[in-house]
Amino acid sequence: MSVHRFVSMGCDVIVGGATAAEMRAIEHLFAGRDRRFSRFRPDSELNRVNDAAGSIVQVSAPFAELVELALRAAQVTDGLVDPTLGAAIEAAGYDRDFSDLTPSADPAEPGARGRWRSVRLRQTLLHRPRGVRLDLNGVVKGKTVDDALALVDGDGFVSAGGDLAARGAVDVALPDGGSVRVLEGGLATSSTTKRRWLRAGTLQHHLIDPRTGRPCETPWQEVTVSAATCLQADVAAKAALLLGDKGPRYLERHGLAGRFIRSEGDALSVAWAA
Repeated sequence: MSVHRFVSMGCDVIVGGATAAEMRAIEHLFAGRDRRFSRFRPDSELNRVNDAAGSIVQVSAPFAELVELALRAAQVTDGLVDPTLGAAIEAAGYDRDFSDLTPSADPAEPGARGRWRSVRLRQTLLHRPRGVRLDLNGVVKGKTVDDALALVDGDGFVSAGGDLAARGAVDVALPDGGSVRVLEGGLATSSTTKRRWLRAGTLQHHLIDPRTGRPCETPWQEVTVSAATCLQADVAAKAALLLGDKGPRYLERHGLAGRFIRSEGDALSVAWAA
């Protein structure tokens, strides 16, 4: 199987099984989503929406589609995966591309709690209260991985920053050094260790708890989930990590398999075949 690599959305993208024409379409898809939804491009549609003076903003149909998916993710996770945490993640210090972050003597600022219920979408008219800043990154990446795989005719896989969608057997390395074979579907990992930075000597990370507006406190260092799609796996992994000790029960209730890694390195599996 041919394998191609490129960089987009601040992570390595790996594609297997695609033809040259399919690769061009996949790269075009990733580049377009990055231009539209990046927090770090001043001209992105996301920043235009977040910086709008009014509370009602006309958005493009592609933007509205991803907002709808993000609100659905918030609903099914009871607000744990919240698209309104843009201001909170900036308050924690993640206010520029991760590669440009450096330790700062300034402490992290208090972050605003999630307010996903205050966002309304009517076709392409978006209502969000002033001061609410959207961050759709997780949903955008998972959906883009799924959409990219749909561009591959036949067996193949797409991985972005470790989140995967596959059709046909693919062996995937796990954070604790093990591996799993994915036959079809999605695999995603949420981690408090991948994107971290220092503010006033205190480690911050990018997984914001919408209940506090701050980087979450959890016994899990990493949570990996297997699901029908990459987007579903990504949403479930984030929710399970944020739920702490209740995370394994959350996956059981939703009939999903997952692997939890504690900070000490201990692993816990839920319906995970060895």
